[in-house]
Amino acid sequence: MKNFAIKLVWFTTAYVFVFAGLNQTNLDLRIIMCLHSVGLILIPYMTYIVLTDNYKTNKTFKDWYEDHPMKTLDEEDN
Repeated sequence: MKNFAIKLVWFTTAYVFVFAGLNQTNLDLRIIMCLHSVGLILIPYMTYIVLTDNYKTNKTFKDWYEDHPMKTLDEEDN
């Protein structure tokens, strides 16, 4: 969690789950609508930040996953 984008994704995910849970309660409709309005701003903002993030890596799809290393697709079994 080195950059702002991943923290924002985690926060937005938690916010959506809390909002969904609060919808099942008898909370005042005005509060629900205010939370909904915040969510309408938060989700597009998160999407914009993730898409414009300046994250660089030297990994490609050929490298598979770091937690389960495999030979790259270009390597052949001998």
